[in-house]
Parts: sequence; structure tokens; C-alpha cells
Amino acid sequence: MIERRSLDSLGGANHGWLDAKHHFSFADYHDPKRMHWGSLRVWNDDAIQPGSGFPPHSHGDMEIITYVRQGAITHEDNLGNKGRTPAGDVQVMSAGSGITHAEYNLEPGVTRIFQIWVIPDRRGEKPSWGSQAFPKGDRAGAFVTLASGMAGDHDVLPLRTDARVLGATIPAGDSVEYHFAHADRYGYLVLATGAASVNGVDLRQQDGAAIHDETRIRITASEDTEVVLVDAAPLP
Repeated sequence: MIERRSLDSLGGANHGWLDAKHHFSFADYHDPKRMHWGSLRVWNDDAIQPGSGFPPHSHGDMEIITYVRQGAITHEDNLGNKGRTPAGDVQVMSAGSGITHAEYNLEPGVTRIFQIWVIPDRRGEKPSWGSQAFPKGDRAGAFVTLASGMAGDHDVLPLRTDARVLGATIPAGDSVEYHFAHADRYGYLVLATGAASVNGVDLRQQDGAAIHDETRIRITASEDTEVVLVDAAPLP
């Protein structure tokens, strides 16, 4: 089963400094049919104006992945972590027992991010933050794992959950495949740029695809395309 979730069907709000699209219920957007997808709880598509951002606020027991599509995001938290994550790179914050952080766009232009939240398997652990560079050339024509809590994944940002975040860039006319370990896994794929089909389901830029009861997906690009995929476990 693959369900297209078009950009114009998403919830969201434009706050001036922030134009946010919500693939799942979030803040003032509530859709009982879009509460989560397995352990994937949030996928926000955020455009942040220069000189603005999210002021200090707190989280607990959530894996929060930020995939930077354009510009850069600058992170600060109460653990003393500071860092700038530019386009194409990823940061992961494991909120654990509690963390207070801020995320700012200190760049001259708009910063665009995917903010992805996954429910952790373990709760109450020490919070942490990390960032890692992933050159786009390394994922040209193939999926590369960016963050994972799944056995066997190494040299990636760690997650405290049975999930994997992947990225791929696909030249026009080419295809990439991904195999889920079991049909009961929950996949969610979003096109950062371009246009492509997923097992024959057509997607445009910023559309999502909710995937379940599939063991293999084939993504075929009709334009140069950048995709992000989450492979998540069912909720207990």
C-alpha cells in the first residue's frame, strides 16, 4: 500500500518568519487519520526566514532529526552543544530525560528543513545532540543511511529507536530501490526536490508517500530528484 500525500493536502501555518507544512498532526493542525505512521510521529516541512528561528524550548523522550534542504540551521542547547548544520547534512537530538534547545537561521537567505520526530524505544535516558556531514555525491543513485537505531548500521548518527533515516539523489531517468526487512514496517518518503514515481505512484516536490505492507519500493525519477525516507517500526 502506497498512499500519496500531496503538498496541498498537508496541514500547516504561515507565521511570517516560519512557513510550516505538517505531514502529521502537529500544533493547531489535527487530523485523526494522520496522527503517526508506525513510530514516526512528526514530519514538518519548514521554511525559516533569515534572522529568525525557534527560541529556547524543551522536549523529552523524542528522537528529533533535522534534514537541512537549503541554507543552514544553527543549534544551541542547555548541554553546551553548539553547531551549524548546512544543506545536505543532518543533525539528531535525542531529547531523553529532557533538553532545552534553540534553532536559528543565521544565514542571509531562507533555510528549509525537514523536521522528523520518531518515538524512542527507550525513555528517560541522558539527552544528546550530534551533527554529521553527508556529501550528496555519496548518495547519488543509491540510498545512504543518515541516522539509525537498527542493528548493523554503522558510521551514522545514532537513534534510540528501531528506525532508519535515509537519503538519495536520483538523476532524471534513473531508479533506486529500497527493501524493507518485513512488510509490517512503516515507510514514509518525501521528495525534497524533483519528481518521481514510487512503485508507479507519482509524486511531485514536497509530496509524501505513506508506505505499508511493502517489502520493496522502486523510485524512478522523471526529473533530478532528492528524496528522504524513514523506515519505522510498528508501535508496540
